[in-house]
Amino acid sequence: MAYLLDANVFIQAKNLHYGLDFCPAFWEWLIANNTAKLVFSIEKVGDEINAGADELAVWATQRGADFFLKPDVTILPALSSVSTWAASQSYEPVAVNTFLQVADYYLVAHALAHGHTVVTHEKMYSSMKKIGIPNACISLKIKFMTPYEMLRHERARFVLGSRG
Repeated sequence: MAYLLDANVFIQAKNLHYGLDFCPAFWEWLIANNTAKLVFSIEKVGDEINAGADELAVWATQRGADFFLKPDVTILPALSSVSTWAASQSYEPVAVNTFLQVADYYLVAHALAHGHTVVTHEKMYSSMKKIGIPNACISLKIKFMTPYEMLRHERARFVLGSRG
């Protein structure tokens, strides 16, 4: 099972628990598991990260298209399915329009097309004013989880080495 990471996974990791300056093991784990074809994100998420113009943007730029996957022809039917689903729900029109213009839409469609698990910090929304990734995933039968669940599932270990 491969994972597709939402922008908030990277941003919260950098800002909170896994800062690039003090927890390089997290970032190395992402790179190693991308090389193993287990962890990815999508180009649109990379674009969101790059808009930050910070050290995370530098890190993301160094990963390139092997990490931040470009859309391929197989996601076209999935994009249609996700947009049809969003429009057929009771969401406010602005919520649907916003969803269809942001990376979340493409992330969900890519996961649907390729059978990936979406990794996000987002929670379910009960409001009809915003479409959340978990809401879309549940409705479209796409597996999703938090980054902590992914790390536990994959038995990630960030162990301190000796200070030598």
